[in-house]
Amino acid sequence: MDSIRIDKYLWAIRAYKTRSIASEACKTGRVKIDGEAVKPSREIKVGTIIEFKAGIMNKTIEVKEVIKNRLKASLAQEKYIDRTPAEELERLEMIRQMKTEHRERGSGRPTKKERREIEKMK
Repeated sequence: MDSIRIDKYLWAIRAYKTRSIASEACKTGRVKIDGEAVKPSREIKVGTIIEFKAGIMNKTIEVKEVIKNRLKASLAQEKYIDRTPAEELERLEMIRQMKTEHRERGSGRPTKKERREIEKMK
C-alpha cells in the first residue's frame, strides 16, 4: 500500500478519536497540506507533511509509513514524525499554566474581591 485517504490515516494514528471526526475536520478546513485545506478523500503518501488542529493545538506531522488499520498509541506514534514547532508547544504549556491557580496553603477560600481579580487574569 503506497497511499491512503487522509481522514483514515489521521484516525489510524489516533490524531482524532473517530474517522467521522477526522472527516469533519477535513471538511471544515482544519486539516491542511502545503497550506491548503484538503477534502477527506485526499490521498497521502510517505513524506507528505500534514498540518491539523487537534483540540487547541496546531500539530504538524510528516508521514513516515502509511498504515491501513488503527494501531495502539505506542505503535501509531512510530508511523509519523512530529514536526510541530517549539513555539506551539510553548503556547500549549502557557495555556496550561494559566488555567491553574496557586494559592498558599492555609489561606482559605478566596474572597469575592480576590475571585474577581482571578477571573480578570484568566
